[in-house]
Amino acid sequence: MRKNSIKNTRINGEVKKELSILISREIKDPRINPMTSVIDVEVAPDLKTAKVYISVMGDEESKKETQEGLKSAASYMRSQLARNLNLRNTPELTFIIDNSIEYGVNMSKLIDEINSKSKSNLDDDSDEDEE
Repeated sequence: MRKNSIKNTRINGEVKKELSILISREIKDPRINPMTSVIDVEVAPDLKTAKVYISVMGDEESKKETQEGLKSAASYMRSQLARNLNLRNTPELTFIIDNSIEYGVNMSKLIDEINSKSKSNLDDDSDEDEE
C-alpha cells in the first residue's frame, strides 16, 4: 500500500475521527487539557504504528501534562479503536505535540499589529498633508 493511497488516507481520517471523539468525550484524565484537538494522524502502511499530532492551547506545562495523560491512556484508546474500527491490526499510538495552530495565531496577531501601525502611520501622514 502506497503512503498516499486512497485506502491509507481513509484509514488516517477514520482513526483521527475516532481519537478526537475519545479524547474529547471519553477520557477523564485531569491532566488532559480540555482544549486538546487532534490535528492529523499518520498510520503506517502496515497498520502497526500511528503518529497522532495534537494541538493543546495553553502553556508548556499544560502541553507536557496533556502528552503524559494521553500516553497513559494510549492502551485504552487503542482498545477502543480496535472495537470501533475494523482494521487488520490496531496501530500503536504515538502522540506528538503540534504547535502549528498556535504559531499561526501568533503570526496573525503580528500581522494585525503591523497593519494597524501602518494604517495609523498613513492616517498621520494624510493629516500632515492637509495642513
